[in-house]
Amino acid sequence: MTPPTEPRLTSLPYADWDDETRATLLRYLRRPELYLSGAPDAPPMPVVLEMFAHHLPLSASWLPFTEMLAGENATLPIEQRELLILRVAWRTRSGYEWSQHRRMGAEAGLTAAQLDAIPSGPTSAVWTPLERTLLTAVDEMIDDHAVGDATWASLASSLGPAEMLELLFVVGGYLCLAAVLNSIGLQGGLPTAPQGGDDDEGRAGGEGGAAP
Repeated sequence: MTPPTEPRLTSLPYADWDDETRATLLRYLRRPELYLSGAPDAPPMPVVLEMFAHHLPLSASWLPFTEMLAGENATLPIEQRELLILRVAWRTRSGYEWSQHRRMGAEAGLTAAQLDAIPSGPTSAVWTPLERTLLTAVDEMIDDHAVGDATWASLASSLGPAEMLELLFVVGGYLCLAAVLNSIGLQGGLPTAPQGGDDDEGRAGGEGGAAP
């Protein structure tokens, strides 16, 4: 199926937010003073937050979840988390997720070679054994809806129970978000082909200041 090329939901502009919406959503905006400064070069409010503004109770439940995955209580190293999310974004063809997390992945320490190799998957020579297994886990969760026994055993040799559980929720959570964004038609920059290898599947914070 080809995702819509134009948004199916009209975002709710920040100017139309009520006090409760602003109090709820702005806490998930990094450096809100930049967005709210009123300066001519102030960045626009992230469209993903303006979409979340349509359903405040849902947003007030979902956003703390994604914030926890990136917060001080997270157990996975940030570069591993971003690697997982970027593979989800590529496999689901979520341009919005990809564009936001490619930037965040670079900030987390993923190299240009690693970022370019994500579309090629776990077979690329750039990966360490653990990174290769992380990418394999993403692919198995997408293709088989579960991590396979061999991949689980390999991950468990390096990660503890909390990290294993968090890994599953990172992949599952961002699979959910990608499906929502794709269905809404919220797109972003997505490479048309892998850089550094063939896409063996072929399936399916700037603006990305918000937790997702």
